[in-house]
Amino acid sequence: MHYHELFMQRCLQLAATGEQWVAPNPMVGAVVVKQNAIIGEGYHKQFGGPHAEVNAISTVEDKALLEGATIYVSLEPCAHVGKTPPCTNLIIENKIAKVVIACLDPNPVVAGKGVAQLKQAGVEVIVGVLEKEAKELNKRFIHFHTYKKPYVVLKWAQTEDGYIGRLKGSTKSNKITNWYSDAIVHKMRSKQAAILVGYNTALNDNPQLTTRNWFGKNPIRVIIDLQCSLPQHLKIFTDGMPTFVFTLAPNQDTQTVSYFKLNNKEDVITEIFDTLYKKNIQSILVEGGPKTLQMFIDSNSWCEAHIFTSNFKWQSGLKAPDLFEIVEINSITNFNDTYKIVKPNLSL
Repeated sequence: MHYHELFMQRCLQLAATGEQWVAPNPMVGAVVVKQNAIIGEGYHKQFGGPHAEVNAISTVEDKALLEGATIYVSLEPCAHVGKTPPCTNLIIENKIAKVVIACLDPNPVVAGKGVAQLKQAGVEVIVGVLEKEAKELNKRFIHFHTYKKPYVVLKWAQTEDGYIGRLKGSTKSNKITNWYSDAIVHKMRSKQAAILVGYNTALNDNPQLTTRNWFGKNPIRVIIDLQCSLPQHLKIFTDGMPTFVFTLAPNQDTQTVSYFKLNNKEDVITEIFDTLYKKNIQSILVEGGPKTLQMFIDSNSWCEAHIFTSNFKWQSGLKAPDLFEIVEINSITNFNDTYKIVKPNLSL
């Protein structure tokens, strides 16, 4: 592996440390190198806090070493004033000679401006080192700013014979997966900005939709309730956590529940995407029932699906969604549950 890639790999390792805390900002890591040795490193730790470049430069004890040094950054340095000053200014002021970047920032307020400012100041810039890996790390952020809509992750559990839930009125257990799979699901929740279910799931399961079996933030709950008829005693309305309800007949907003009027029940997903984009909500985990999941699948409104399959056979129940042409990304078995990640086959 080339030394550029070795130092960039360290940037990506650092960046991932901030995964559950920096959204809606991207994860970014940075290392400062002099004579092929790392003299400083840092990452973006929390939204609103110093960026990776600032944290990396601050760890260099002898600031004289910064002159002529190289800084590796997993995402293009910013050139605008946001919650913090521009990182490009700090790089230029410290006379850093070279900046190696994994990938450009698609956010319009950055989008090439950082590279342009650095080059104008005489700084050598290299772009594209471990670009694929860097884009995968920040896939939610990049998808959101590139396509102007959230990154959508589907998730469901199914039995070995393809059932996702019991038929209405059944008194049998609805539990499919084991405790280990449950922990994986809650870890997934901690990584997403929002979690979405439909009317039937909210009514029949009375779910909390929070991150309880993992550490990290709770996603904003998004509920599709076309007639706004869900009972107000449900946990989503009473536990004090933020909830968005998309409906044709909105109620008055409360302190924790916001209602958004849908204009066309035939195009619910587009209206939800438009609202979440305006709210800067970059990703959604769809944990609804088969009807809601299939709605996202049929409209090609998903980016990846996480499917948990147990070794149970129910022989009857609600059938799991139908995924058409897919590409399998990963598959593991844990305590008799198979956990598979797939993406739509965009090559077709």
